[in-house]
Amino acid sequence: MRPRRAALALAVLCGVWTAAAGLTAANDTTSEVRALWVLRTSLTTPSAIATLVKTAHDHGFNTLLVQVRGRGDAYYTTALEPRAADLARQPASFDPLATVIDEAHAAGLRVHAWMNVVLVSSAVDLPAAREHLVYEHPDWLMVPRPIAQDLAHVDPTSPAYIGKIARWTRGELDAVEGLYASPLIPQAGAHVQAVVADVAKRYAVDGIHLDYLRYPNEQFDYSRFAIAEFRTEIRQHLPPALRRDLDAREAVDLFAYPDQFPDDWRTFRRTRLSALMARLRSAVRTARPSALLTVAVAPEAQDAFDHRLQDWRTWVEGGLVDAVCPMAYTTEPARFAQQIEEARHIAGSRAVWAGIGSYRLTPEQTIDNILAARRIGAAGFVLFSYDSLTGPRQTAADYLAVVARGMGATVRTTTDPGSR
Repeated sequence: MRPRRAALALAVLCGVWTAAAGLTAANDTTSEVRALWVLRTSLTTPSAIATLVKTAHDHGFNTLLVQVRGRGDAYYTTALEPRAADLARQPASFDPLATVIDEAHAAGLRVHAWMNVVLVSSAVDLPAAREHLVYEHPDWLMVPRPIAQDLAHVDPTSPAYIGKIARWTRGELDAVEGLYASPLIPQAGAHVQAVVADVAKRYAVDGIHLDYLRYPNEQFDYSRFAIAEFRTEIRQHLPPALRRDLDAREAVDLFAYPDQFPDDWRTFRRTRLSALMARLRSAVRTARPSALLTVAVAPEAQDAFDHRLQDWRTWVEGGLVDAVCPMAYTTEPARFAQQIEEARHIAGSRAVWAGIGSYRLTPEQTIDNILAARRIGAAGFVLFSYDSLTGPRQTAADYLAVVARGMGATVRTTTDPGSR
């Protein structure tokens, strides 16, 4: 038994984008991408942005992936989601994304809007803005299996609903980073599609970079609303007697349908996530055809498929992304090389930007990974993160200067004619 319609829809979408793959030739992917992931905390003031751009430029980087949707909020001007609380002290006229674009483009750097897709809230500090989607649409939130039966009888508009999810998550912070919107709920998917399209249409970004387009783990999403989507999908293929039996069981067991068809349940969740990926691709291509669409992924495709229900192999093979960024944050050089080599094999003609967890590495280890990625044939690399490498907790002196020299870049100083 398979959810045939969802799988067929995804296959059609992948075929469309494979046929359109030639469009990416117009984008500049021929030169090495030397990028930094930039957390939203570095976008809160004009001076912080000026420092960011100057630092990246002076150390030989050419691309910034700036986090403008961190937790269902906006580090840019929009009517679709609440303005980030970190911007409360800034005038309403301050637009971090617009400021970064202006500054970076003037310095010859590319800017990609980094947007977290399903991660929408911290569990420790819930959003202050009452218009945030966790309050306006609590029924969109993913629910982990261990508390799903209890929540099945709680009104989602009750504070107890969000409160129980948040409390459970706070006890699982090693594995679950916050509250997530479900890709299984059509309205939640339509919302994030509108958010991504809004940024792509109104800002002169060079790309949209998607993150958290994955499930926290296979325990998600077991909300009664998500399971209802699965039931609607699969019931049409069942004999009447089995439908009646499952409906009777579901009255006392929320998991009747998922547990009866565990393989189909996993496929359904995976397929809905991939269908959302395709919708976001369509949104970006329509709003700004010149923009690259890239995605951060779990570094090993099979592990991502099995445990994050993230089928990024299909996304790449189907032409849904212009570049894939495996987050190869291991401290083991051999494993890093293996992960990037596997991604290169899967990607074929598509670009791979090696994600390097520099926050865990010495400058020399980061350089070794950059050189390894080059040998393997990656189209570029992204360091995580600008903030950790330049912040007060960084103990290595001149981290970026050492890396810049190691990767063959000229380190500029304030007296260099080309610095700004």
